[in-house]
Amino acid sequence: MLDTVSLLLTIIGGINWLLVGVFQFDLVAWIFGGQAALISRIIYTVIGAAALWCITLLFRNRSHT
Repeated sequence: MLDTVSLLLTIIGGINWLLVGVFQFDLVAWIFGGQAALISRIIYTVIGAAALWCITLLFRNRSHT
């Protein structure tokens, strides 16, 4: 469950960075009142933590069933 939630949050973060890179539009900041807003910073932190968790997916043993 944590793997799935983390992967979804990381995908959302990646889409936000795509918007920043292509359109110079930060969706999280736009929705929650700017990059410096507390809720935006919390969301950035949660998505960053999810991305760190997803790194562990690369190093896990996978059973091929």
